[in-house]
Amino acid sequence: MNFLLSIAFVLCWSSGFIGAKLGAGSASAVTILMWRFLPLAVILIVVATVRRTSWRGLAVRDVARQAMIGVLSQSGYLLTVYYAIQLGVSSGTTALIDGVQPLVAGALAGPLLRQYVSRKQWLGLCLGVSGAAVVTMADAAARTGVAWWAYLIPFLGMFSLIAATFLESRSRARVAPAVSMTVHCATSAVAFVALAVSAGAATPPAELSFWVAITWLVALSTFGGYGLYWLILRRSGVTKVNTLMFLMTPVTAVWGALMFGESFGPQTALGLALGLAAVVVVHRGATSSTRVRAGDTVGGEAARPATRPHGPWQST
Repeated sequence: MNFLLSIAFVLCWSSGFIGAKLGAGSASAVTILMWRFLPLAVILIVVATVRRTSWRGLAVRDVARQAMIGVLSQSGYLLTVYYAIQLGVSSGTTALIDGVQPLVAGALAGPLLRQYVSRKQWLGLCLGVSGAAVVTMADAAARTGVAWWAYLIPFLGMFSLIAATFLESRSRARVAPAVSMTVHCATSAVAFVALAVSAGAATPPAELSFWVAITWLVALSTFGGYGLYWLILRRSGVTKVNTLMFLMTPVTAVWGALMFGESFGPQTALGLALGLAAVVVVHRGATSSTRVRAGDTVGGEAARPATRPHGPWQST
């Protein structure tokens, strides 16, 4: 089941970069994001009103925390990704820059979440970064006319998503996925409506391609990618699930090459191979380290398991 969820997550999350590229030709980033989240938020709020059981026991501070997580993980992250693509950064390169996230998250998981990161996992993380770097250099060399600072924008989104991940992990309240999705989408809808109205970009274009992109983003990226992101984090832990982010770069690069004719050569293929190797190494490292800890003994008695963090991302 975890393997199938991982495949679905990689494909759905990668679809977000492709959907952003689809919509970039007909509207600005804030217009796309406004119409992606506004109808979705209305639907989710109606469903939440009918099904109130998931909201029982939640304090106001719990909802406020989820709203902040929504601002970081959706509003901040997506706005930077869409804006970078609008400026001309390719979907593959944008995904690649976000691919640095697992290394940063892995480095912070120990001191902040008290999650064990083995040497094999570190090796896998470094392999993944190497694969992402190979794809980035190949893509940057093939594109001209894009300002150098445009490549820095996705880094802001990467740090925004990491901040959201650790903010949620520090919470002691366990929030149902349906509740968190509703709060996140409603918060993003408010933020993007305000941005679009202030920029005079609230009116959607009449092109069919725009609405195709919106449907694509809602179905695949939001419900698929974003929903699976939180689900897999809760099942597998922050280090293992973030390793899957290494696959976003090569998968998006292949997808972008097929749909938009973006460059895909030997270097991109090498990056894909390194990304796959990174996932294998990290997951095997996690499995072997679990066996070692389970078999360790202290004074003839089984050693206690490592302290697990509070929140939904306890390793299972």
